[in-house]
Amino acid sequence: MYDLIVIGGGPAGLTATIYAIRKRLNVLMVSKDLGGKTQYKLSLPWIQDYQVIRGLEIVNKFKSELEYLDFARHMEAVEKVTRDGADFIVHTAGGGELKTKAVIIATGTKQLRMKVPGEKEFMMKGLCYSALSYAPLFIDRTTVVIGDRELALRSAAELATIAEKVYVVCPVKNLPDSEMCHKLEAAGNVTVLKDHSVVEVKGDEFARTLILKEPGGALKELAADAFFVEMALIPNSQMVAGLVDLDEEGRIKVDCSARSSVPGIFAAGDVASGFAEQVLIAVGEGAKAALSAYDYLLPRL
Repeated sequence: MYDLIVIGGGPAGLTATIYAIRKRLNVLMVSKDLGGKTQYKLSLPWIQDYQVIRGLEIVNKFKSELEYLDFARHMEAVEKVTRDGADFIVHTAGGGELKTKAVIIATGTKQLRMKVPGEKEFMMKGLCYSALSYAPLFIDRTTVVIGDRELALRSAAELATIAEKVYVVCPVKNLPDSEMCHKLEAAGNVTVLKDHSVVEVKGDEFARTLILKEPGGALKELAADAFFVEMALIPNSQMVAGLVDLDEEGRIKVDCSARSSVPGIFAAGDVASGFAEQVLIAVGEGAKAALSAYDYLLPRL
């Protein structure tokens, strides 16, 4: 029986685990990898490491500690979490069952991909999935945002305050009737390409152009300095679906102390209902979740 199991090895999960270790909890982190999405970073000719606040120094420090403390980690995916009275059982992909008094879910999100030729080859080489992280680097440059939901519209609006030109490639004919959409359509440096779909990503060392299918079926090339796929973020919350309350996007609803609707289950990072998908925010939420879990566990220790 563990005091605490942390599910997920990204910034939130790593931070939560290290904080729990320092509180002398019998903790186990269960994840298929260490580092999460921090293992990926956008590469472009003019980007230098000092220009981006990544939080990687903190994440890598915690990661190296857990690589040394092998008793505190179990490298395997989790299928589901179930209740066992006042405790919980974490069911792993290999059929294992791990009992614990409390759980922190820190499994992040996955990006909806375009699934077109060239996407995999140029991933993080001029093509990425987070305008929020990299927008400040595109002063006086040309960018493309692919998507038609609020995520894409917000990303395009942020880029429009910095970039010289922003193209929004939308696979639908009509965008949401929202203030953000109206702002984009009125912006002089934004072109919204409705009913256009991406069929291929092309380039050399980096992504350079998109091949688009126009409404009539004709193909055309669109060149830019970078391309942002902002179709959707899908929370990895399926393991607790039906157990805890989720919001309309599938994120785990939490209060200001990272507590879910079920006592003993906490959530941190992108999988939780929060403000923004950023490494430093996830690190802070991981620390908060660990401290909140400790307060919950203290009477039972």
